Amino acid sequence: VLAEVGLLHIGPLLTQIGIDHGVVPGDRGVLVAVALAYIGAVGLSTVASWFRTRFTGRLGERLVYQLRVRVFSHFQRQSLDFFTGEKSGVLMTRMTSDIEALTVLMQEGLVNFVVQGMTLVVITAYLVVLDPTLAIVCLLAVIPVNVVLTMWFRRVSLIGYLRVRDRIADVLANLSESLAGIRQITAFNRRDHEMARHQQVIDAHLDANLYTGRAQALFGPGTESIGIVTQAIVLLVGGRMALRGELSLGELTAFLLFLTSFFAPVQTLVQLYNQYQQGSAAVVKLRELLAREPTVPERPDAIDLPPIRGSIRLEAVTFGYDPDHLVLRDVDLELAPGEVLAVVGPTGAGKSTIAKLITRFYDPTFGHVTIDGHDLRDVSIDSLRSQLGVVPQEPFLFNGTIRDNVAFARRGATDDEVVEACRAVGLQGLVDRMPHGVDTPIHERGASLSAGERQLVALARAFLARPRVLVLDEATSNLDLLSESVIERALDSLLEGRTAILIAHRLATAMRADRIAVVDEGRIVEHGTHDELVSLGGQYAEMVDTWMRHANHLPTTR
Repeated sequence: VLAEVGLLHIGPLLTQIGIDHGVVPGDRGVLVAVALAYIGAVGLSTVASWFRTRFTGRLGERLVYQLRVRVFSHFQRQSLDFFTGEKSGVLMTRMTSDIEALTVLMQEGLVNFVVQGMTLVVITAYLVVLDPTLAIVCLLAVIPVNVVLTMWFRRVSLIGYLRVRDRIADVLANLSESLAGIRQITAFNRRDHEMARHQQVIDAHLDANLYTGRAQALFGPGTESIGIVTQAIVLLVGGRMALRGELSLGELTAFLLFLTSFFAPVQTLVQLYNQYQQGSAAVVKLRELLAREPTVPERPDAIDLPPIRGSIRLEAVTFGYDPDHLVLRDVDLELAPGEVLAVVGPTGAGKSTIAKLITRFYDPTFGHVTIDGHDLRDVSIDSLRSQLGVVPQEPFLFNGTIRDNVAFARRGATDDEVVEACRAVGLQGLVDRMPHGVDTPIHERGASLSAGERQLVALARAFLARPRVLVLDEATSNLDLLSESVIERALDSLLEGRTAILIAHRLATAMRADRIAVVDEGRIVEHGTHDELVSLGGQYAEMVDTWMRHANHLPTTR
């Protein structure tokens, strides 16, 4: 870098030699030598610049690559509440826009900052060598005003760029939500409303950008004006010195050329400082993100969970997503290996929360959740999840083929194992109807499949995982009767020999279980077999009575 800067800015010094020792005495040989030296210096500087750009470009790309990997890895380590508490658009902004802001800074800004900074040092040294008095005049005219202007811009622009980053996140969050909910927006004829809402978001983004634009409009021209005034002062003072014979014409010309070269890097540094402020705002947001630790951490001394039999216990478990609003209160529950337990109750009673605690998506506020006597907080998360299977109410299907989505459950699954899983849960009929069988592509989130077909893919995925414990979170609640009957047959194959927790919205699913737990207002209010609970005549019996009368289209008597 030093060689590049020194060679590139040796021109004014060569100009002084050419004027004082070539033009004034009329020596053409000196002029030719100076011209050749000029061309040689520029050529060598270009070669040095090429090597520097090639090296720093690769270095910048490498740093950005590592940052992207680190941020994505940080996302993967986070607990479930991290994603439920943050808008997807905000997380996308951190991964894209914020890192892009740093990309420009790392690839060009930092290295260019070093180059321009060294340029200032080299040119200042040249100025001092040419004439110390004029050099002091320049520095006194430039430094104090620039320092004050820079301190003001730093304070104002950081506020503005932080605002811009937040508004970009809002824009992407609103866009993501609108795209995800486009069916509802269309169905309820709310397109105009959504356009107005998005207009408000982008108006706020515009205001934030205009705020930073006003600061830039003062900072850039302000530093440029300082340079012009300084050149005028040097021309006045230096001209008088030349008239008195204290300075040669070549030295004055070289000084003015160096001064022009001096303010070129100053202007570049102004632009780089603007980039730096944008990058600083992105760094603040990324630092806040990377500082967030998972709320369900893995202990440093966590052990690997040995192959489990499937005995599950919840001991005096109390939990709330918000500590001030408890969802479960003093819950005790036990499952024997191979037992199927259905959990039923009204909406919001805490059924799905029990499933999330057993899979350790969350840790209980009080109490313990154990599998085969091991507290889940004492075992490694990988060894736990590798022995659990989860089928949610709305399964997520990835871009790819049916094979890809089924095989997602187990790395290295063979084609025969994928086919076996499809047959076991009744998915093979769908596969046979597809033009390319298991290699048929499915649309984003499985949009090309029906709800029942998506659920069958999720069940095949769970079957392939070969879990010892299976958690089904209302896996049949959104299905029609025909699809439900297909899924129920698939469940028979999937549940065989496994400990299972069925979070059941439909009683037909609950009745397949060995035992049933009724949850209401965060407590288990009834517990037993289907026949025992019906005989008890309590809340479950009332649910069964209502369900049967509804199925027969009869008025309820309760």
